[in-house]
Amino acid sequence: MKKVGLIINPVAGMGGKVGLKGTDGPEIVEKARSMGARPEAAEKAGHALQLLSDLKDLIELYTCPGEMGENLSLRYGFEPKLLNGPGESTTAEDTEMAAKEMANIGVDLLLFAGGDGTARNIFNALGDDSSIPVIGIPAGVKIHSAVYATNPRSAGELAVQFLKEAGLPLRRSEVMDIDEVAFREGRLSARLYGYLQVPCLGDLMQHLKIGGAETEESVLDAIAENVIEKMEEDKVYIIGPGSTIEPIMNKLGLDNTLLGVDVVKNGRLLASDANEKRILDLIQGEKVKIVVTVIGGQGYIFGRGNQQISADVIKRAGKDNIIVVATREKIYSLEYERLLVDTGVEEVNKSLCGFMRVITGYNEMLLCRVTC
Repeated sequence: MKKVGLIINPVAGMGGKVGLKGTDGPEIVEKARSMGARPEAAEKAGHALQLLSDLKDLIELYTCPGEMGENLSLRYGFEPKLLNGPGESTTAEDTEMAAKEMANIGVDLLLFAGGDGTARNIFNALGDDSSIPVIGIPAGVKIHSAVYATNPRSAGELAVQFLKEAGLPLRRSEVMDIDEVAFREGRLSARLYGYLQVPCLGDLMQHLKIGGAETEESVLDAIAENVIEKMEEDKVYIIGPGSTIEPIMNKLGLDNTLLGVDVVKNGRLLASDANEKRILDLIQGEKVKIVVTVIGGQGYIFGRGNQQISADVIKRAGKDNIIVVATREKIYSLEYERLLVDTGVEEVNKSLCGFMRVITGYNEMLLCRVTC
């Protein structure tokens, strides 16, 4: 029997759709709740656990009481062995306590659902020299770390293969986190905290997000010029985050939320740093286009740092009204030059699969495959 640990951070990702850019700390969690945010981490973890349920007679599942793992495990037919605490509490200390206990038990694989803050908690508990294989189920707002699968289902697929096949290779992967306070102020300050061991199989694990300086200013200026020339009257444009998109707003003469989502119509700023609810209200009955960029090193266009542009928003716009912008260097640096989506809704993910044009300069574009 293989021993598998499961830890769910039930508040992970709650700040995304409401535009809070994370949920580190109880005050931010309460603010997210007051703005109408609802927990989504368990639902995402369920996509992974559903695949593992086929092996439930071959594994011992260790998890935390209540929303940190027990409830979901029971839903998928497991008979989990519960840790001594942390009860219904969901603090960073609870996550670390649970991970340490699972290390003492000697789990063969540790699955955890959350964001970069959760990955950092797991690292704090296990340490840099840990040999325990981990797989992160992406459920947070900030997912820069390379210890996460490309999406929740991929986490389940990788876990199944790891448990069924002996000798699956492991790699040391980066645990990154950013300063949320600086992030909300439009500044990106990322730090490497250490490394954890993750199984390797195909393209099921995401890569480390690459940030920093973009390429030549003239390339970004050309991309912005191209987008603006093609903007149509009486259409609402949802402008995603990122330094590649910033020149578009600058050329329009509008204030830009570098790490948030803005909404524009007829050259006028309708909303700055808008959350999902605000976006849905503004596009009601309107013709909509979405402008997003690609996360360097990973390839995501949805589901990483722009959860305000939710599955509901994407469905309202439709794939044909999505404008993707990126430099050629950023596309060429991606594995297989592929784009990724992780909206949290399988139906929407699949609707975005296939080929999509990416604007890379003035009247220049690449055709890239979107996978999910």
